[in-house]
Amino acid sequence: MIGLVVKNTGSWYQVIADDNTLTECKMKGQLRLQDIRSTNPIAVGDLVVFEKNADATGVISEIRDRRNYIVRKSSNLSKQSHILAANLDLVLLVATINYPVTSLVFIDRFLASAEAYRVPASIVFNKTDLYTPDELEYLNAVQNLYENVGYKVFKLSALNENSIADLNEFLKDKTTLISGNSGVGKSTLINAIAPDSLAKTGKISDYHNKGMHTTTFSEMFHLKQGGRVIDTPGIKGFGAVDMDSTEISHYFVDIFAKSKDCRFSNCKHVNEPGCAVLAAVENQLISTSRYQSYISMLSDCDSGKYR
Repeated sequence: MIGLVVKNTGSWYQVIADDNTLTECKMKGQLRLQDIRSTNPIAVGDLVVFEKNADATGVISEIRDRRNYIVRKSSNLSKQSHILAANLDLVLLVATINYPVTSLVFIDRFLASAEAYRVPASIVFNKTDLYTPDELEYLNAVQNLYENVGYKVFKLSALNENSIADLNEFLKDKTTLISGNSGVGKSTLINAIAPDSLAKTGKISDYHNKGMHTTTFSEMFHLKQGGRVIDTPGIKGFGAVDMDSTEISHYFVDIFAKSKDCRFSNCKHVNEPGCAVLAAVENQLISTSRYQSYISMLSDCDSGKYR
């Protein structure tokens, strides 16, 4: 039988077949022997071949080819990566200007990862009902920054049904991975756009105004207007997973566009003569924050931090 993986609970996978039956499956032992450099060879969103056992559980024997996937560095400090989800139409980063703060470096690393794995990305800035006038003014500036780069940006409060109407329409008929730091209201947003999900919500911790993890495993939910969303555990950081330092600039679309005018084809945009990127930063054609995020990722690669 062929089915879609809709939930990962560690060693068990929930697989839904074409007839909408749900089967709890384990992975066939030989799959573990394949050269897969990830902590989870099977991910939510995978199409798999499985067989049912006499006790109504199943065994996954094959993973069908993925059209794409997105990863983060494994949280266990190994050199492996962790596949967040597969076969995606979109990744949606939920961020907040405050309560807690989502850094621009984190946003840029997320967007670069999406570019690296060829998954379209958009950003949702949540909790607009909590922001001061100064914070709303800053949010507008950040929105302009990323829309000028080419990313779709939404501003909303997940607690306000009217403010999520445009997002609901945007997600229609797409398979979307929803991610973000803990505490940004990701689960509240998923409850709003997929009411049947009953995703857990948690309080903001007092320590550094950061969120508590409320999602343990990735899970897929169906949208009433058509499409699916995949909830993932809160992510504390993105690194340059499986990226070479010469490739990092390719995943910053604004930097890559200017790099074609550099004097040297192998320019790293640090201190080389005739660098069009450095000139663009100086002339405010590329934002300083985006350039600093690029340098941060480049430094991680050169130091071997994510190797």
